[in-house]
Amino acid sequence: MPNFRIQYFRGPVWAKTKEQLKKQIVEGNNPVNGKPVMKEMVEILTKPLTEEEKKTGEYKRDKGPLTFTGTPDELQKLFLEKRFTDFMPVILPTEEKVAEMLKGTSHRPDELLGRMNPGSEAGDTWTYTVKDAAVNAVMAGAKPEYFPIILALGSSGSPALNVSDNGFMAGAVVNGRIRDEIGLNYEIGAVGPYAHANTAIGRAWNLLSINGGNCGKVGTTYMGTVGNAHNALALIIAENERDSPFKPYAVRRGFKEGQNIITLFTGWGILSAANWRVNVWGPDMNYPQIIKDIYAQQSPGLFGTTVVLSPPIADFVKDAGFDTVEKLTEWVTQSANPPMAAKPKPNAGPAPQAKAKAKPKRGGFGMGSNFHVIVTGASNNNYWMVGGMMPGQSIEIDKWR
Repeated sequence: MPNFRIQYFRGPVWAKTKEQLKKQIVEGNNPVNGKPVMKEMVEILTKPLTEEEKKTGEYKRDKGPLTFTGTPDELQKLFLEKRFTDFMPVILPTEEKVAEMLKGTSHRPDELLGRMNPGSEAGDTWTYTVKDAAVNAVMAGAKPEYFPIILALGSSGSPALNVSDNGFMAGAVVNGRIRDEIGLNYEIGAVGPYAHANTAIGRAWNLLSINGGNCGKVGTTYMGTVGNAHNALALIIAENERDSPFKPYAVRRGFKEGQNIITLFTGWGILSAANWRVNVWGPDMNYPQIIKDIYAQQSPGLFGTTVVLSPPIADFVKDAGFDTVEKLTEWVTQSANPPMAAKPKPNAGPAPQAKAKAKPKRGGFGMGSNFHVIVTGASNNNYWMVGGMMPGQSIEIDKWR
């Protein structure tokens, strides 16, 4: 709708008093042209449509030329200027390199892979093919053996870069044998950019979101007020199934042991658990209680709570009597303590078990308790992370081989 009538007013509107809303909006001026908001609003709603505004039809997009020519430096500059990149240098997607990437799947290059837009209520939906994904995978520096995971991400239609002015992040958790097959890192630095597979897959998802879904364009399809550092690279976490005392995350979601599954997450992101007010460092740590207290602070929030435990912390939790994540979840999410009421008890000894099954608190978007546990990382320290992330689709990776 190129001629859609739009009115601008001073925002944001939430968290303001009635007096502020009256002064700044009802009696205020349009911040773009300085005219009174309500006078313009009446005109917008009552003025007859012009002949141009009455026109209907479908907007035809031009994907542009299939190829570009020039020196490597010229092409890097062109890709940057046309916003085909994440502002970092890319591997130029020559026909030869794209053809090599396509060897990582049995699917046809012209097969429709997915449909994406920056958000459910923002912009129109773009479509992209398996070959489009291969182009972006090459640009990200991925290897053909990573391509099935990249295709699984693309098939979801979920953007790595969301239009929301909150600056949401995107991430994914990988389970199954493919972790070792392609060298995903689930040991030291597991959630950092210190493995080629994790980094290239996350970047390919970002680039496909930019070029396949029109995401990440600041001011139009990306509106993060202060942004999110996680947006620089989609977070790809491979779970440390080898050292975890619990069943893999995908198995807890109903898949078989060893099955190659990727589960998408979105939310605020994760940070060190040491940054939470209820966390207390000491000689005797009651990690289940601290987890419960953090959950009480954060949930039921928009994205609930996802804890990323290193294997030693997971072992502490198990030794405290929670030999399954389900038992921990039931105890953490029981409604005995209202949000913000729980007190840290670092020296309280083993965490008590719930005597009766309690009704869990509701998390964001109707996702039940919305409490999730991922185990990854090394065993060289008692360290863990926590944040607001909510799972979405779980996708079978092998369908895209």
